[in-house]
Amino acid sequence: SGLWLVGLVVNVHSDHILRNLRKPGETGYKIPIGGVFEYVSGANFLGEITEWAGFALAGHSVHSAAFALFTMVVLSCRAVAHHKWYLAKFDDYPKSRKALIPFVF
Repeated sequence: SGLWLVGLVVNVHSDHILRNLRKPGETGYKIPIGGVFEYVSGANFLGEITEWAGFALAGHSVHSAAFALFTMVVLSCRAVAHHKWYLAKFDDYPKSRKALIPFVF
């Protein structure tokens, strides 16, 4: 489904941003910027949730829907935890950035 493809693109791009936050030999934490990270702290989680939602729609089964729901619950909790950590760690963390859903949550 198209929803799955959108989720895949967001997930892969977000993982690329996270993998390239530090240059070789660098240590420490950085704020991810670019892509969906401009709107949410858990851009990679949003991408994966969207992928599994697309899978559930294409699968038309209770099993695929249950897996998508479980994934959403677990990754939403992780996104909130990451968001709180970023806010506590960085004084200059973008205050308008949400945890998981752009402009909403």
